[in-house]
Amino acid sequence: MTGARIAFDHVWMKFHRGEMHDSLRDLLPALARKALQRGPAAADLAEGDFWAVRDLSFEVLPGQVLGIIGANGSGKSTTLRILTKILEPTRGRCTINGRVGALIEVSAGFHGDLTGRENVFLQGAIMGLRSRDIARKFDEIVEFSGIEAFIDTPVKRYSSGMNARLGFSIAAHMDPDVLIIDEVLAVGDYLFQERAFGRISDLAESGIPVVVVSHQLDRISQLCTDAILLERGVPTFRGAPDDCIAAYVQPSPEAAGEGAAGAGAAEASGPIAFRSAVILDGADIRSGDWCTVRVEGVVHGHVAPTIDPLLIRVRSLTTGKVVFVSGLRQLGLELPQGRGFVANVQLQANLAPGSYLIEAASLDTLTRQNLAHSPATMLRVTDPGTFRGTAQLNARIEFEPAIRERAG
Repeated sequence: MTGARIAFDHVWMKFHRGEMHDSLRDLLPALARKALQRGPAAADLAEGDFWAVRDLSFEVLPGQVLGIIGANGSGKSTTLRILTKILEPTRGRCTINGRVGALIEVSAGFHGDLTGRENVFLQGAIMGLRSRDIARKFDEIVEFSGIEAFIDTPVKRYSSGMNARLGFSIAAHMDPDVLIIDEVLAVGDYLFQERAFGRISDLAESGIPVVVVSHQLDRISQLCTDAILLERGVPTFRGAPDDCIAAYVQPSPEAAGEGAAGAGAAEASGPIAFRSAVILDGADIRSGDWCTVRVEGVVHGHVAPTIDPLLIRVRSLTTGKVVFVSGLRQLGLELPQGRGFVANVQLQANLAPGSYLIEAASLDTLTRQNLAHSPATMLRVTDPGTFRGTAQLNARIEFEPAIRERAG
């Protein structure tokens, strides 16, 4: 880990579930056991303990952006609290070189009775900056936050969005050497999020290591150079952001039920086995253009009329919702004869800019359960600059002569 600005070295963190010692009767025996070194060691779990983070290691070098994703309770926020020294790990070591700009909780570190202006100077002082350096950055911070009219109002009067705006502006403009951002940006409006993630990109390009936690998977795909998937505190995947996202949202072979599309999961078992799904000619296309998804698989049994053997789902990674579903049954097609097949699925990406997951599935239309592990591939749709909204309708505008001109 030589040269790393941010380093996690085999970090473990445990918490206690349930009641804590709230009386001398409970506390004194516990202290006595600890003094006599009886009971569980730091590496063990006592009754009610659980591991929030387990054996997590990573490094973030200058210019890298690490995304951390996972379900609620997977250990993401605990990891960030260890990074920012709010928590001390039970085992392992966390090291950060340089001044940390962090936003991990809305209004964290703000004094509610102080104004926004006063909190800017307070946070700058906590980060180790001198008053004149804070004053030099002040106008830029306030302008970026967009709350100029309320900067002399106590922050206890601020909304969560206003708190997030000011907190991010402070963290990102106080010349940080390291930037750590949690999901709190999600409370801001869309335009501010665009500006905030643009600022993060600029800081990363300037050579600052960045760690981001977000449920906005399209942001992770666009912004990050690397990503980690946490499940119950355990890192289960580390690699390219798109691959990590696919591992997160794609159902596993052991649980490939309709949970991927909103119903209960079931064990995958059916006449179709998929081998792969890939986008030909690159995964980046302009909104409104066509793309081809090649799906390969094997038919190894009878396909009943109630089974749709090849279903295509397109899922937005911004919302997690399925935006398109179609398949052989809907299109009036049948699988070709033979055990193996290669299907080239052509799709017109009349989609808003963003990242999407294209899944291939085999579905029992009666039970709404997947019958095969669903391979998936990532599609990134870019903005041609011709529209705004959630769908691409390929607008065309033609002018006719004005009524008076036609009459004359």
